[in-house]
Amino acid sequence: MPPVPRRSTRPVVLIHGYSDRGESFARWRNELAARGIHATDISVCTWESLTNEVSIKDVAEGLDRALRTRAGLDADQPFDAIVHSTGMLVIRAWLTTYAERRDRLRHLIALAPATFGSPLAHKGRSWLGALFKGNREWGPDFLEAGDLILDGLELGSRYTWDLAHLDLLGAAPMYGPTGSTPYAFVFCGNVPYRGLKRLIGEAGTDGVVRLAGCALNTRKIVVDLTRDSARSAGTDRTRVEPWANVDDLPLHVVNGADHGSILADPPDPLIELVVAALGVNSRQQYDAWRTEADRRLGAGRTKTDAWQQFVIRVIDERNDPVRDWNLQILAGDDRRLDAFDADVHTYRSDPSLRSFHVNLSKLKITSRTRLRLRLIASSGSTLVGYHGVGSEKITLTSAPASDPGKWDAQLDLSPTIGDQGVKLFFPFTTTLVEIRINREPLPLSGENKVTRWIA
Repeated sequence: MPPVPRRSTRPVVLIHGYSDRGESFARWRNELAARGIHATDISVCTWESLTNEVSIKDVAEGLDRALRTRAGLDADQPFDAIVHSTGMLVIRAWLTTYAERRDRLRHLIALAPATFGSPLAHKGRSWLGALFKGNREWGPDFLEAGDLILDGLELGSRYTWDLAHLDLLGAAPMYGPTGSTPYAFVFCGNVPYRGLKRLIGEAGTDGVVRLAGCALNTRKIVVDLTRDSARSAGTDRTRVEPWANVDDLPLHVVNGADHGSILADPPDPLIELVVAALGVNSRQQYDAWRTEADRRLGAGRTKTDAWQQFVIRVIDERNDPVRDWNLQILAGDDRRLDAFDADVHTYRSDPSLRSFHVNLSKLKITSRTRLRLRLIASSGSTLVGYHGVGSEKITLTSAPASDPGKWDAQLDLSPTIGDQGVKLFFPFTTTLVEIRINREPLPLSGENKVTRWIA
């Protein structure tokens, strides 16, 4: 391990996840103290998650008040944070509420963070989830499982979609390796729970969160089919926005750890890397830290399938949600890439948002493979329907008479993805995709059945 730069006396705040308590950080608190961080500088918070009236934003504001009332921590005093699971959403919500808060947080250590939610969240909102995870204290909150928090934690939720636009896709970086933003370090295990708990786990997760949904690396792709590029010189329907620190803030995979053990029984290399990370205070030190982290934890990636997550939202030209849609990715030989839509979760509160979990190891494509996007959208009505513009790129399939509101079209992605050297697939990252289409009265030509003149 390279020499660890001397830390300042910044406090370290430990923030737990959903349905947990601050006591779960006992091992980490002891390990930090044993490695030179004074116990009085370590603050462990406990927050309420098993009540239906409290949201993640409420918890973030509660954290702000707790920070103000904590003895020895002034209103503008810098601090470091180590978060686990949903604690990541709490600290991000706290950071994005007011711009000046970014200057207070100097180091962010994320252990198995639910940066883009968890595949278990929607199960927690069921009666079975309430039975197993619900509040056990007798009273008005008995068996409540934290509905608002679980809604934000659900895959493809509107909450994580909006939050990503605030801190991951903004004009200025919110996290980075230069010191102008909080230094961020993200870790996650690569094995599911053992014993009976393994029954709730899914492939590509640590038993609770997806490896592809942990990192702070993300970008956005906008497919705007409401615009006719043939009539708008210099524009294209598909816009790929740049990655946010794709090389600077990678996910570090802890081989053999699951969602619980990374907190309760962390391996020594992870503890030592975290302590060293808290001492990073320059780009040079960060680069040296990354080299050491890759040496110590690099085997974790090689022993893990390469997963990527896509969160896709389909809206119309008025920004209203399109609720009934299906999306496929086709290869140049008209072969459907089944691995792309083999694991899709529809956000319960708004079906226009869906999360696609893709095992890139099973895609079987090359960098030269021509890709096309096929979108099927239905209004469920004979009066209105969806469509996109530009026949030079889009091929419409005739809708059956029984479903005139159904639109089935393909868009060639190669002009943007291929010709510009832009890759669509990156392991251990999340990509947001926004697709915009027109919603119009039917038929598109001829009689207007929605609004018409009376003779």
